[in-house]
Amino acid sequence: MPDFSDFDTRHYRTVDVVTGYDGWSSTYEDSVLDAMDLALLDRLRAPDWSGVRRAADLGCGTGRTGAWLRGRDVAHVDGVDLSAGMLALAARRGAHDTLTQGDVRATGLPGNSYDLVIASLIDEHLPDLAPLYAEARRLTRPGGRCVLVSYHPQFIMASGMPTHFTDATGEEVAITTHVHLIGDHVSAALAHGWRLEELDEAVVDEGWVAAKPQWERFRGHPISAAFVWVRPD
Repeated sequence: MPDFSDFDTRHYRTVDVVTGYDGWSSTYEDSVLDAMDLALLDRLRAPDWSGVRRAADLGCGTGRTGAWLRGRDVAHVDGVDLSAGMLALAARRGAHDTLTQGDVRATGLPGNSYDLVIASLIDEHLPDLAPLYAEARRLTRPGGRCVLVSYHPQFIMASGMPTHFTDATGEEVAITTHVHLIGDHVSAALAHGWRLEELDEAVVDEGWVAAKPQWERFRGHPISAAFVWVRPD
C-alpha cells in the first residue's frame, strides 16, 4: 500500500483524528463542498434510499450525511463519530435518532440491524480498511448495503494534499492521512463478504475550479469516489 509520506507536498504539522476534527469542527461546514460527497451520493443509481428504514452513519461528523438521508425519507439514522466537537454540531442539527462517541471499526451498535451503513470521507484516516468493512458487515442485515464515499487516492497522490484545516491561529494543520487504492477497497470488502454493486467517481470540473481557481492544474483529476456494496446473505 502506498505511504502518504511519499507524496506529501505540504509537510503540515499532523495531528490525530480526534484532535484534528475537534479543532476543525467550528469551520468544517464552511470548508467542505457538497461536490465532494453529497453530490456524488445524488448520482448513485443502485440504492433505493426510500426503502431504507434504518441507517448507521459512521463518522457522522456534523450531521451533513444524516440530514441528506433524512431528505430521502430514511426513517431512522444512528450516528457514530470519535470527535466530541463534531458530535455537538450533529446534535444541534438534529438529523440523527442517536449519536454515539466511538470508533467506526467497533461502534457498539446492534448487529444485523441496519438496511444501510454509510461512511463519508473517513477511510483516509484508517491505516487498514478491513476493520471498517468487517464492522459494516456486522451491522448490516442480509440484503443490506454499505455506501462509502472516499477521498480519491489518485487525487491524494497527485496533489500531495492531506486532509487538513486552518486552526484558530491561521496555521494549516494536517489530520493523519493514509492512501488506499481502489483495489485496496475491493480486496478488503470482498474478503468480508461484500459484493460491489456500483462505483462512481467525481472529477475536478468547472464547478470545482470556480470554487478553487488554484485547482485548475487538477482539472479532470478524480477527487472522490462512491462505492455501493451489497451484503448478499
